[in-house]
Formats: sequence, structure tokens, C-alpha cells
Amino acid sequence: MMLEFLNPPFMQRALIAAVLVGITAPAIGIYLVQRRQALMGDGIGHIAMTGVGLGFLLSTSPVWMATAVAVAGAVVMELIRWYGHTRGDIALAMLFYGGMAGGVMLINMSDTGSNANLMSYLFGSLSTVSEADVTAICVLAAFVMLVTVGLRRQLFAVSQDEEFARVTGLPVRALNLLVAVTAAVTVTVAMRVVGLLLVSALMVVPVAAAQQISKSFKVTFVLAVVIGTVVTLAGTVTTYYQDVPPGATIVLMAIAAFILLTALATPLAKRRARAGAADRDGCTLEVPAARQVTEDVRA
Repeated sequence: MMLEFLNPPFMQRALIAAVLVGITAPAIGIYLVQRRQALMGDGIGHIAMTGVGLGFLLSTSPVWMATAVAVAGAVVMELIRWYGHTRGDIALAMLFYGGMAGGVMLINMSDTGSNANLMSYLFGSLSTVSEADVTAICVLAAFVMLVTVGLRRQLFAVSQDEEFARVTGLPVRALNLLVAVTAAVTVTVAMRVVGLLLVSALMVVPVAAAQQISKSFKVTFVLAVVIGTVVTLAGTVTTYYQDVPPGATIVLMAIAAFILLTALATPLAKRRARAGAADRDGCTLEVPAARQVTEDVRA
């Protein structure tokens, strides 16, 4: 049967998790790309490893513990970005690597932890997604979508131009902190499917792929979510039939989508260039940058 992969309970749980990851990762990733913080998810993933280790050591849910530690780490990262100045990069490096080392140490100190547990959180493992994990992922994914969709205009304005957003009266620091916290939550949503070391790729690559064929924020957002959902579902099903690592499979499919859309975008870019040249010949007036940002926020 073509749909036999829907029968095993573990695959049903894995597919639900995959869909939620495919939606949420690009949804927050588009703001990170706009802010030129594409690797932020990678750093948070390192920090979240300490939360996973604490979960095993204290015999509590690794997902919820990782969420708490990742959120705390994201807040510290933002504080370092605000006040770190020249030593900020060193502080961030110690935070990232300390988080990973602490997680490995704590898992090995626990009675229930093992190298197999460690690998499943680092690179994803569909067969270990439990009902409790699915419940946690659903709750966390709802929070991510509430923020990324409900506050899309404000977050876009801050991501595009902080100074302009501040002039318009937006609480820039609070919104930056909210983006960091939402990114941390997304990392813990995705770690059971793609793993902590690869989650950043799923935040960034679908967005980069969508940007190849769209210059509109709204269209890019939708396309990125569609691409993320397609590759996570395709990767999950492929893992069931071929026994390959889910995280690596999903990320490679996302990169393949980026390459394909880049190839398709080349003739589109040429047509846009010719249209732009025609507009300039016709003395078309350009919209001022600040006004353009305002129109995008209102869209």
C-alpha cells in the first residue's frame, strides 16, 4: 500500500511533529534572515543541549527543560548583543560551547541518559517522538505562530530598520527579545525531528529558497512555510522507507529546493531587470525607502 507509512503510531506522531516543524521554523527564520542573524538558531541549539541533559538528570521532560534553558539562553544572547560591545563575540562563543559541553556531561551523569539519547537530540529521531513530545510541540508551535503571524507587521518593521521602527514608536528592544525567545522555542519544537545541530538550516534555507523567486515579504513568508512543510514531510516519509537520518535528509532536501528555485529564478531576474530598465526609461519615480517599509508593514 502506498500509504502504509500512516499505519504505525510512531509515524503518525512523527508526521504531526514534522508538519509543525516545517511551519514554525521558516516562520521565525524569515525574521532572523532579515536581521542578519541566520546562525542564531545554531547557537540556541547548543544552549538547549544543557536543558536536554537536565531533563534526563532530573527525570523530567527533556523538551520542556530544553525550552526553559533555551529561552534563558536567548535572553542572555540579546543582552550580550545590546551591551557586549567588543567582547560580545567571545561571551557568545563561551555560552554556545558551554551549553553543548554541559548537555553532554549532564546526560552522561544521568541514570537514563546514553549516547543513543544524545544522538537522537543532536540529529533527530522520528521513532522516539512520544505522545508527550507531540503535546509539547503542539503547544510550543501555537505560541510561535501566534507571535510570527499576529505581530508580523511590528516584527517586520524592527527586522527591516530598527531606527525607523523606534521613530514610529515601536518597543524595539521588547520586540527583539520576543524574536529571540520565539527562536528558542522553535529550536525545541524542531529538535525531535531535525536535531539541535541542524535546526538552524530549516529556519534559514526555506526562507533563502523562497527569496529566490519572491521579493515581497508576505509571499516569501508563505512560500518559505510551504517549502519547509514539503521538505519535512518528504524527509520523514523517506526516512521510513530508506532508514536514513531524518534531520540530514530534511536539510538536504531543503538545500535541493534552494538550488532548484535558484535555477528557476535566473530567467525571472532577467525579465525583472529588463522591466526595471524600461521603467527608468519611462522616468518612473521610485518610492522612498521609508515609505516602502511602511507600505510593506501595512500589507
